[in-house]
Amino acid sequence: MSLAGRGGGAGEDRVARLRPPREVLRIAEKLEAAGHETWCVGGAVRDALLGIPHQDWDLATAARPQAVRRLFPKTIPVGIEFGTVGVLDGDGRLHEVTTFRRDVQTDGRHAVVEFGASLDEDLARRDFTINAIAYSPGRRLLHDPFDGQGDLARRVVRAVGDPAERMREDRLRALRAIRFAGRFGFDIDPATWNAIVESAPHMGRLSGERVKQELDKTFEQVGCPALSLRMWRDSGAFATLAPPLAHASDELFAALDHLPVAAGARASRRRLLRHAALFSDLRPPALAPLLSALRFSRAETRGVTRLGELWRALGGELRAALDAPVPPSDAAIRRWVARAGRTEFAILLRLAAARWAGSGSPPPAAASRALYRRAMRISYRDPVSVGDLAIGGDDLRTLGVPPGPGMARLLEMLLDEVLEDPAMNSVEHLLGRAGVLAKELPEPGGRITGGASRRPRPGAPE
Repeated sequence: MSLAGRGGGAGEDRVARLRPPREVLRIAEKLEAAGHETWCVGGAVRDALLGIPHQDWDLATAARPQAVRRLFPKTIPVGIEFGTVGVLDGDGRLHEVTTFRRDVQTDGRHAVVEFGASLDEDLARRDFTINAIAYSPGRRLLHDPFDGQGDLARRVVRAVGDPAERMREDRLRALRAIRFAGRFGFDIDPATWNAIVESAPHMGRLSGERVKQELDKTFEQVGCPALSLRMWRDSGAFATLAPPLAHASDELFAALDHLPVAAGARASRRRLLRHAALFSDLRPPALAPLLSALRFSRAETRGVTRLGELWRALGGELRAALDAPVPPSDAAIRRWVARAGRTEFAILLRLAAARWAGSGSPPPAAASRALYRRAMRISYRDPVSVGDLAIGGDDLRTLGVPPGPGMARLLEMLLDEVLEDPAMNSVEHLLGRAGVLAKELPEPGGRITGGASRRPRPGAPE
């Protein structure tokens, strides 16, 4: 189905939404002038029809990769074996130009392609009808052979052609369908959903990196991802790709709807928080191998694991304090902050608030806000770590306390007293308390042997 943009009516309205960047238009014009049929395709066309801004406009063309490289002075062979050449515009921005192609062989993830295909053949190899719409900027023409516009209007994700065949060609398509449904609030066509369920046991051939990328994209693009995560579970995708989540509860997934989308300047932290919420019920014996299989970085693994540990250790205490008739004391808050760490405690509170909201019975909102404000003020006003103490290891060595576990334990004991009363955080008071507390330490943990170190001064007789 083709729809000309001229002549008025709904077609003209739709075409009016399609405004590729000027540099994309110039690339298309140059290819067309050289005799190569060229169309804008993919997600940018789909999003423009939905009224969503999209900067990454891809082009499909009859030109072979080498012809594209000859036409443009600055190119990058980003996937030249699959027909894709990256063309750099005057501002250094890369635009993907891909030769019309058809699949001749697939292994469930990668395809062997051949060129010389028509536009319709190229669109027929795409995953979903909403992604198989082409736009000719030169002719202001939409080409939509699979009624993708109709599915946009019906708010449906539907596979192009035979759904089972599309899923066999690329097992990642099942996860993409779920992501698109969650992102746009669409339903999944029943035949396409059945193909996703049938495909789930075969998803093990997907790499951990690609599975994590789909989770990341879901957290970056889907404001309320609970529906998407339920589809991962109900389709069997989690059973194959992340077995510890195969029977995760709706309550757990609902928590993620109360965390901000992982976009903007804080995208990495927000993405980590959503991951931490998703895995927050898993203990290290199950969590560590799963994160490794999904190729989480070391930093991500530490962050997810740490937040999960803090949630399990402190979540109950925090909830009890918020439900109590009397607000928690400053000392109690200092101890929570000391246990979690200054920066981690704020993140823990966000995770806890999301988990409580997901349960459907959150604590009083006023109490939660008050705790957050008090905790942030106390975190940066009061001593809450060993490094905040008025004395340190050098001071203890002058008392005869050697470095080692005993010194570390002594500093923790001093911090415990300061957490109860920050007024105790003075050099004089802490040195005095160190003298008393050191006597309680087992040998060789730093029992004080005198008012100063017994090491002889240089040149003194031994």
